[in-house]
Amino acid sequence: MPIRINTVSRIFRLLFATILACLLVVQPLSAQDERATVRLDGRTVFRVGPTDDVDAETRARRIEQRLNTLLENPDTIASSFVETAGDERIISVSGVPIVTITETDAEDNLTTIDALATQWSQVIDTQLARGRERRQTAGWQVQVIIESAFTRLSESVSGILPRVIAALLIIIFFWLIAAIVRRLMRFFFRRFVSDLTVENLIKQIVYYAIWLLGIVIAINALGFDPQTVATGIGLTSLALGFALQDILSNFVSGLLILVLRPFKLGDQIIIGDTEGSVERIELRATQIRTYDGRIILVPNAELFTSRVTNNTAAPVRRGSVELFLGYDADLNRALAVMLEAARATEGVLEEPPASLRIRDLGQDDIVVEVRFWTDSRRSDFLATSSNVRKNVVIAMKEAAIPLPDPDARFLTPRNPEVWKAILQAVNQQK
Repeated sequence: MPIRINTVSRIFRLLFATILACLLVVQPLSAQDERATVRLDGRTVFRVGPTDDVDAETRARRIEQRLNTLLENPDTIASSFVETAGDERIISVSGVPIVTITETDAEDNLTTIDALATQWSQVIDTQLARGRERRQTAGWQVQVIIESAFTRLSESVSGILPRVIAALLIIIFFWLIAAIVRRLMRFFFRRFVSDLTVENLIKQIVYYAIWLLGIVIAINALGFDPQTVATGIGLTSLALGFALQDILSNFVSGLLILVLRPFKLGDQIIIGDTEGSVERIELRATQIRTYDGRIILVPNAELFTSRVTNNTAAPVRRGSVELFLGYDADLNRALAVMLEAARATEGVLEEPPASLRIRDLGQDDIVVEVRFWTDSRRSDFLATSSNVRKNVVIAMKEAAIPLPDPDARFLTPRNPEVWKAILQAVNQQK
């Protein structure tokens, strides 16, 4: 059933709206959380962000170090105390300042600075009490290491898994978009563009462009900055260039073949020992179907740098058939019969007209070449050449023009009378 233009327009609008929604959804997923986790004995206490003079990770490690120092003398640990220092709040334990809370910390936790100070103070007291009890048991260090490992693993999984799922969904989504767009483009090209090579070029460019967009958005969903990733790839491009030089060479050659178009889909070409019809031109290799039905993939770099014979670049192709005439044949009549038989053969074009050439004068016969023009495709060319041979032989026989027999040789002496006298003398002696 043909697709209506309104339906196609709706599909494109739906795809555009879906891509826009995907970008809006992925943006908050890809936003980097700059806060770092403060842990005590492997258990999460709270999370802190960066300050003006120190990053979040360094700040969290300093708080952990202070808490662990307090636990070295558990009997001296007192309840935490919140002090006001201008716009900031300082939580201290046994006179040791543990953490300074800023307005930014309150904004990150969506609360007020006083409420956050009270909350963190209570959490610090609770974790210090648990740490003091834990240190009274034997083998607490092993228990802390195991709990810390599993806690970090669970936090990593809970933080990474949603991003991985989002990235996979984005890849699947853009794969579907690429497949749908390729089908729609195939529909439009089959109706408005007859050049299969142009269709193949545009379809591949659009297809891989959609894939590239999906990969960039998926990288963003994983929490990586695409620009940073591109910079990292650029730093390693030299090493990758050496390692993947063959792949890159085939890729670039494929683009040049699609753009310069030394041959197109359906052309019959000869490259080295391979001869056949071009079925697909991919970015890595070109698929050629040989005349006996086999599929051969030729790397694009080899196609671009080697000598390629395109048998169907022109719509017509000249063929030739050689025949042999004896010296005793009527040459003018024989040539006329050959030429008429070639012109009357099905598949031989009237323009350019068929012609004859005497190629060689052999010791026993005359070599005549019949030239004709026909369709350049191999099947038509071979069939027409065979029919020309058949029709010429039939016409020569019907005209009673003898063709040379390689097993028979007729010798004519220069002086027949002398040879007759010799033969008569021999017969008389018998």
